Amino acid sequence: MPDQDWLTDSRAIRTISFFADVPAVAGSWPMTVPAVAQLKDGLELDPGVTFLVGENGSGKSTVLEGIAMAFGFPAEGGSRNGGAATRSSESPLGEWLKLERGLVAPRWGFFLRAETMHGYYSYLESLPGSPDGDLHEMSHGESFLALLDRKIDSPGFFCLDEPEAALSFGSTLRFLADLDALAKAGAQIVCATHSPVLASLPGATILEFGEWGIRRADWEELEVVQHWRSFLDSPPRYLRHLLE
Repeated sequence: MPDQDWLTDSRAIRTISFFADVPAVAGSWPMTVPAVAQLKDGLELDPGVTFLVGENGSGKSTVLEGIAMAFGFPAEGGSRNGGAATRSSESPLGEWLKLERGLVAPRWGFFLRAETMHGYYSYLESLPGSPDGDLHEMSHGESFLALLDRKIDSPGFFCLDEPEAALSFGSTLRFLADLDALAKAGAQIVCATHSPVLASLPGATILEFGEWGIRRADWEELEVVQHWRSFLDSPPRYLRHLLE
């Protein structure tokens, strides 16, 4: 992306890199993940929506978690005002990352982590007078949509880890439109996803994670897009190898 004038740059986070005194060990986790190791060279975040796409274990959620924690979000999701804390399982990456922030700090931000939402719902339910005490009473998909509507609803900085996990095809399309509206309003969003539907958002930046580390990619080039196209074109080509 071409350099932007600092005064007109709307990004909450401009670049991500390691602090000079990081005690990282090359042969230990998470430095054994190529995408994590590549952050030593720095990574620029574009305005608007950036999707992190890759197979399980490629490091996209680890990197997203590190960015979120370095920004000040709770490890298990929530806003900088608070969130649930059950069992510590996060990597030390959040302590290693140096974030070059934009000129104006966003007023609002949120970290959505799909696998810890049950604990976050319980946390919200425990707050006196909470307007979000009804989330446990909804279906899985309905609660996700309600949370997304309530917390990802204004310009700010958002880290989203697989927000499509509980969403139907139609709900995913609706959320894609919401992301587009937020980006146009000035929000900066980093989203780890397995969804080729979400990743198809026009104008979004796509970073593909894999054994190569992190690389920019076009939607049509993504392995997940190619696999889904091939599978939907002919499921038996895949199933005969799995079910024999």
